[in-house]
Amino acid sequence: MKKDEKNEKQDGKTVKSEDKLLAVYDGIIPRGRTFVGKVVSDRMAKTVTVEWDRRLYSSKYERYEKRRTHVKAHNPGSINAKEGDVVEIQETRPLSKTKCFVVTRVLADEIITKSAESNAVKR
Repeated sequence: MKKDEKNEKQDGKTVKSEDKLLAVYDGIIPRGRTFVGKVVSDRMAKTVTVEWDRRLYSSKYERYEKRRTHVKAHNPGSINAKEGDVVEIQETRPLSKTKCFVVTRVLADEIITKSAESNAVKR
């Protein structure tokens, strides 16, 4: 057994932590980069479109410009992110032609973010 493998006891059986991930993310092992963004579409089966803002420096104008990144991510049944949710996604192996991310957790839902926005406007 490798030193970095973590094992846990469940019902008298030893379960690897990797096996827990397989159960949570529909058999997909996340690896690589992690991003936080907002779900803008959940119309596809087991897939969501996640968007986040980034700033790109323009050397010609010596200023920053706003840009958005859209990616498609696998939406496991155990997580089931909806449109408007703020989610964390992590890179994984290519799942289809355009999908190579998996939703790892929902950070906030639409109700929480709307209430926070309304509180910020009132102040």
